[in-house]
Amino acid sequence: MEKHTLIVTEKPDAARRIANALDLKGKPQKIEDNHAPYYIAIGDKKLVVAAALGHLYTVTHERGGRNYYPVFNFKWAPRHLVEKGAKQVQACIKLFSKLAKDADEFIVACDYDLEGSLIGYCVLKYACGNKESVAKRMRFSTLVKSELVKAYEELLPYLNFALVEAGKTRHEVDWLYGVNFSRALTIAAKHWSGRYATLSTGRVQGPTLSFLVKRQKEIGCFVPTPYWEIKAEIEIKCSGYEVGYERKRIIQKTEADTIVEECKGKLGEIEKIGVRKFRQNPPTPFDIGALQTEAYSLFGYTPRRVMGIAERLYLQALISYPRTSSQRLPPIINYKAILKALSRKPVYKKLVQCLLEKEELKPREGKKEDPAHPAIYPTGNLPETELSTPEKKLFDLIVKRFMAVFGEPAVKQSMKVCILVNEHRFYLRGRQILEEGWMQFYKPYVRAEEVILPSLKEGEKVQLNELIREDKFTSPPSHYNPASLLKKMEEEEIGTKATRADIIDTLYNRNYITEERVAVTSLGFDVTEVLSEYCPRVLSVNFTRELEERMKQIQGNGGKREEVIIEAIDRLKPLLEQFKENEGKIGGALSRAIKRARMQERIIGSCPNCGTGKLMILYSRKTGKRFIGCSNYFKGLCKTSFPLPQKGTVRPGGKSCRACGWPLVHVRIRGRRPWMLCFNPQCSLKEEKRERREMQNMHQGNNN
Repeated sequence: MEKHTLIVTEKPDAARRIANALDLKGKPQKIEDNHAPYYIAIGDKKLVVAAALGHLYTVTHERGGRNYYPVFNFKWAPRHLVEKGAKQVQACIKLFSKLAKDADEFIVACDYDLEGSLIGYCVLKYACGNKESVAKRMRFSTLVKSELVKAYEELLPYLNFALVEAGKTRHEVDWLYGVNFSRALTIAAKHWSGRYATLSTGRVQGPTLSFLVKRQKEIGCFVPTPYWEIKAEIEIKCSGYEVGYERKRIIQKTEADTIVEECKGKLGEIEKIGVRKFRQNPPTPFDIGALQTEAYSLFGYTPRRVMGIAERLYLQALISYPRTSSQRLPPIINYKAILKALSRKPVYKKLVQCLLEKEELKPREGKKEDPAHPAIYPTGNLPETELSTPEKKLFDLIVKRFMAVFGEPAVKQSMKVCILVNEHRFYLRGRQILEEGWMQFYKPYVRAEEVILPSLKEGEKVQLNELIREDKFTSPPSHYNPASLLKKMEEEEIGTKATRADIIDTLYNRNYITEERVAVTSLGFDVTEVLSEYCPRVLSVNFTRELEERMKQIQGNGGKREEVIIEAIDRLKPLLEQFKENEGKIGGALSRAIKRARMQERIIGSCPNCGTGKLMILYSRKTGKRFIGCSNYFKGLCKTSFPLPQKGTVRPGGKSCRACGWPLVHVRIRGRRPWMLCFNPQCSLKEEKRERREMQNMHQGNNN
């Protein structure tokens, strides 16, 4: 191959867009080498654009084997040598090595953040033969052609080695903590029981699980106390309105009864009317945490799912880079041009026109900044192909939020009417939007319910139609959900914008937590209990936050990677020594926890026949086939059993059949959509389906 410039990108879609942008005709040549694609673009010179598949290299131990700890010696190695299922990585590395031989210039065009900087650095260092020191850098926040061309024309003369060092440090520190404690837990359990089970914890995972355990204990220990509320309905000009008593909670039932007796059947008099106007400022632009929280609240999408959707929109050049913690929109992105481009979509046209009529477009910004990227914003590009429903929703949300930040403050009015009834005060409250301001741009995502009251005068009499005493109990703290847990991690400054969603997913995958309203499993409790007894610092937020701060200093050229690694190892050594000393006790506790967890994973519900046993997923000793049977089955006390599919995975569904009330099981077979199975042979739904099939067969027979 003739001499060329090698441009390293992070993903194939990014490589395609960069090649299209830099090719003079916009039609680069696509070539595949062992299923690894790259592009040849002709610009001011010959450009070869190739894509990594995310991280091609990862941290691993220097010597083989996994059955030992502590381990402090590590190296960077190709992912396909370390992880299963990473075969395509090998082809990708070979391609970069081949393309680097005839390259006389190297450019990194990966995402401009810790991960992207590290990906580009590793490709240049390991696959291209130590070219990291001579490489240049493209910096961009969108994959729009104009920005990519500008980034190429204004290349940074070298890589941002502070970002690279910070990225390396984070991966290495997380590996040291994760591999040592995960091995310690797994090995302790295996030595005690002789059976293998994957257990894990880490620098961020431990404190996050600890938050959840603490909250669940608060919920479990909560003792509800009774209180009483008094509500009334009054009639004003033939319409009924609910009013609340001046004290929201009344501690004594006798007092509540007395108030009801003293007010029942009495006329009320409007004692005072308070009206307050106030301005509600527009929202701030989305950073990734705010986008994840809002999308969960509106659509029920988990943080991990939001990140995936946002990345797809970014790779389609529809939005800016999503992994940002910034709440700022610099003027350089050209607000007016983006809005004009969005107005090509009819649904946005009128809204955009309203904004373009303003004398000045000035966004309301938040305090958070990100040195690498601005807040998330739409590029102005419209979809080239049909978006999926989740992509449409998230794209619309980002567009509406972008427009809303340029809106005027909303003007609202609240009215508080004090009604005196036999020396007791009740309050009627009204809410009204006087000027929508920014809210018109953020529909239908605005949460604003109006309560319009009629015109009232002080001294006016009103009739109480109904007066009730409601029996109430205090409520426990609410469960975390994935979005509120992510927000908690952000507030506690543990993890990063790129890793928090993955940590939450890991807790689910390890069976430490379950359900959308997060519940800690018995295994999650037991692992936390073991760690809190023998290695409490692993669960410490402060311990984790201190390391986070040290790694941030590296990113700002205020610290050295080697120092942080040495400090991390010095902190680890005494913890692991303590763990070794107690390995037998820890292994016993964990093994018992694993056994309980495995048993619970198989329990479906109570046996409908014997009443004393539990329906469980069991395996035949003769055939090895699985079935649902009573826990008394092998004791010879109950013969209740039901067949199950033999392929795929089966687990308790956690729900009941809407027709017969029997518990459901969740079935997942590769290549098919998972489904909930009712194993009751007499279920009416099964009979209905059977009848429908018979009718369809008869109909087809008649047609034939």
